[in-house]
Amino acid sequence: MKILSVNAGSSSLKFQLYEMPEEKVLISGVFERIGIENSFYTVKINGEKVEKKVELPNHKVAFQILIDELKENNVVEDLSEIKGIGHRVVQGGAYFDKTEVVTEDVISKIDELSSLAPLHNPAAITGIRAAQEVVPNAIQTVVFDTAFHQTMEEETYLYAVPYEWYTKYKVRRYGAHGTSHKYVALRANELLGKEDTKLITCHIGNGASISAIKNGKCINTSMGLTPNAGLIMGTRCGDIDATIIPYIMEKTGMTPKEIDNALNKQSGLLGISGVSSDARDIEAGIKDNNKRCILARNMYVKRVVEYIAKYYVELGGCDAIIFTAGVGENSISIREKIIEGLLPLGVELDKEANNVRGKEALITSKDSSIPVFIIPTDEEVMIARDTYFFCK
Repeated sequence: MKILSVNAGSSSLKFQLYEMPEEKVLISGVFERIGIENSFYTVKINGEKVEKKVELPNHKVAFQILIDELKENNVVEDLSEIKGIGHRVVQGGAYFDKTEVVTEDVISKIDELSSLAPLHNPAAITGIRAAQEVVPNAIQTVVFDTAFHQTMEEETYLYAVPYEWYTKYKVRRYGAHGTSHKYVALRANELLGKEDTKLITCHIGNGASISAIKNGKCINTSMGLTPNAGLIMGTRCGDIDATIIPYIMEKTGMTPKEIDNALNKQSGLLGISGVSSDARDIEAGIKDNNKRCILARNMYVKRVVEYIAKYYVELGGCDAIIFTAGVGENSISIREKIIEGLLPLGVELDKEANNVRGKEALITSKDSSIPVFIIPTDEEVMIARDTYFFCK
C-alpha cells in the first residue's frame, strides 16, 4: 500500500512516498527556501539525488511540483495507487490530541487555529486542499505536532496570566515539533538500550524547539501558545518581554497584525543579521566577518544553551542530548558552539566525530558527562505509520 507523507514547514516541504507496512521509501524529496530567494528542491530515488533550482513562491506551487515528480519518475502509474496522504499540522490546540482523518470540520478547526501557528497551519491547509484536488480518492489524515506535548503537567503548560484567559480563550503552552521530538526520543532510547531515560531533544532549524522528555513522555517544551516562543529562529523572535509589544505599538502606531508579522516574519536570525533567515547564509556572512551575522549566531546559540541547562535541572540529570532538524543535523559550527556552552555540565565535543552532516552520529568524547547524538529526524515515517492505520 502506498502512503504519501507531506510535511510542510515554515519555509520547506518534505515528502516521502512509502510502501507500507514495510516502510520502504519509494521516493523522497524536500523543497527548501519556500518564499525566499534562491529556492530549490531535491528528489531522491533509487539512491540517486537530483537538485533542481526553481522559484517556489508558496507551498501550493511546491505541492504541484511534488505530484509532477511522482508521475515523471514513474513511481506510480496512476495517482489512485496512493491510498493515503498524511499531513503534518503544527497546531491542534485543545481540539486534537491524536491523528485525525481530514473532514471539513477538521480543516475548519485547523484554520481557526491559524492565529496560533501563522507560518504553518495555512501552509498545511494549502497542502491538504491541493492533495484533495489531485488525489481525491486517497484517505487524508492530519498528524498534529501538539499531540506529543499533551503529557505536560498543568503547572508547566499554564501561563501566569489571568486564569480566565485559559478557561475562556485556551491560552496555554501547546508546543510544536512533537512528531520530530517523539521520533528522535524513540531512536535515542534504542541507541541507549533502555526506555527509562531523561532526554533533551533539540529540533533546531528555521523553526526551532527543545523538549525535556522523561521515560518517553514530554514534561516541558520551549514553544508555547504559538511556535513563536522559546528559541530564536529563522524569522521568529522567540522569548521576549511581553511589554515590548504595547511599547512599540505606542511608539510606531503599528497595528496588532503588523506587530504579529514583525515578530513572526521579520525577527530572529533575519531581524538581527539583516541578511537572511537561513543559517547557511548566516554562516557565510560570518566567514566574511559580518558582525551582525556573528551576533545573530551567538544569540541563537546562547538561547539553545540556556534551554538545555534549564531542562537538565528540571529533569534532574540527562541521559542524552539529541540534535536534529536542518541546523541540528547539518551545522557543524553551531553544534560546536552549543557544546562549548555546555562545558560547565561536563559535556565534551569530539571535533572529528562532529565533522558530519545529515548522518546519525555520537559527537561527544568518551569522557563527556552526557552523550550528544545527531539523529536525523523522520517525521515522515511517523506520519506514514499513523496514516496507514486508517487505511488498513
